[in-house]
Amino acid sequence: MSEPGRVRPLPAALLLTALVAYPFLDRWLQAQTVHAVTDAMIYVLLALGLNIVVGYAGLLDLGYAAFFAIGAYTMGLLNSPVLGSPLYGHAWSFWVVIWIAALVSAGLGVVIGAPTLRVRGDYLAIITLAFGEIIPVAIRNLGDITIDIGGWRPVERLNLTGGENGVNPVGRPHLPGVNFDTDFIPWYFLILVIGAGSLWAMNRMRDSRLGRAWMAIREDETAADCTGVNPVKTKLLAFALGASFAGFAGSFYAAKLQAITPGAFEFNVSIMLLCMVVLGGMGSLKGVILGGMLITLFDRILLAQMTFLVRWIGRSLGVATLASVDLTLWRWFFFGLGLVLAVKTILGVNSIVIYGLDEGALTKLFAVLAAGVFIALNYRGTKLTGRMSLRTMVTLASSSGIGSRSWASTIPWMWSSVETYTGTREYG
Repeated sequence: MSEPGRVRPLPAALLLTALVAYPFLDRWLQAQTVHAVTDAMIYVLLALGLNIVVGYAGLLDLGYAAFFAIGAYTMGLLNSPVLGSPLYGHAWSFWVVIWIAALVSAGLGVVIGAPTLRVRGDYLAIITLAFGEIIPVAIRNLGDITIDIGGWRPVERLNLTGGENGVNPVGRPHLPGVNFDTDFIPWYFLILVIGAGSLWAMNRMRDSRLGRAWMAIREDETAADCTGVNPVKTKLLAFALGASFAGFAGSFYAAKLQAITPGAFEFNVSIMLLCMVVLGGMGSLKGVILGGMLITLFDRILLAQMTFLVRWIGRSLGVATLASVDLTLWRWFFFGLGLVLAVKTILGVNSIVIYGLDEGALTKLFAVLAAGVFIALNYRGTKLTGRMSLRTMVTLASSSGIGSRSWASTIPWMWSSVETYTGTREYG
């Protein structure tokens, strides 16, 4: 039997081979999806950073796109200063600015979070929402700065951010023999390396003393405070580290896109990132990666293909409405629908657990399996289940419903079995 947490070499080797071979296979097939997949990986990196705040520390952040914007504009202002900026003509290297962007985002995360993190729940969500709305407005206003002191104007019509027009172009990275100008494959491998390093760092943080403190605050902040965890300091670190990953992603996004505007960092970006974390599973690295890839690829590739399909069906059937439909305009409807369905599924499973089910053996077996999957996905890695494999948890939870046991005794027996298996039975 393999040791818990140990990486199995064969699946890891196959995954690495697939990731390396994918862009070359895409070029050979002329599928032209590398650009969309690279963008998806940027949003996955953002979702992983938000997962630190929402998934690990349990803090509802509705303004995470603001740190994304700070990272992007740090890259734009230092790597490619706009005309009229005092930094114009003094461009910095991409490889230096990407680290500065992470530090600036982390610093602003601390500055903004320090006076606000004593509040909890909905109040914290409202404050972060306001912060996320303020940053794009501030970026627009910094495109035309005039300071008037009694008729004396030390600063007049200073263009720092480009205003509504944004920054264009943004400098690209430079490596000998690597073409970042017209080829998307180098961008793919660069974000792959950044993402792999970020994933390793997050995995280490999750299992560290700080990660345990985050999870303690998430479960019960008052109890964590009584056991010696400093809630304010711990939550500030969550905001700062989460913001630093957003700074990384924002700086990379600005350099790749070559143009940034305030409209690219509105509230809807924060909601999309939150959907990725919630749908993938809060606190789960693999789940967040899967949720981020699915949502972004659905937005960038699948919706466009579905639009062509629906229009073709409309032309074939002679239905003018279908022939002119554009499903990409309905992206937020589909995101919201997916989030509602996910929440409904979770609430449905919880209702089954609480109120029972007597609609027949087949339905009962399916319900127990669903409950087992729910428990496995939401409690894996906590003190209740330790590092039990997903397959073992689902099998253990599902097998409890087979036999003569009634549904009312199924869930307690299942929990008892999990606790006995992991040696974490709690009394009282």
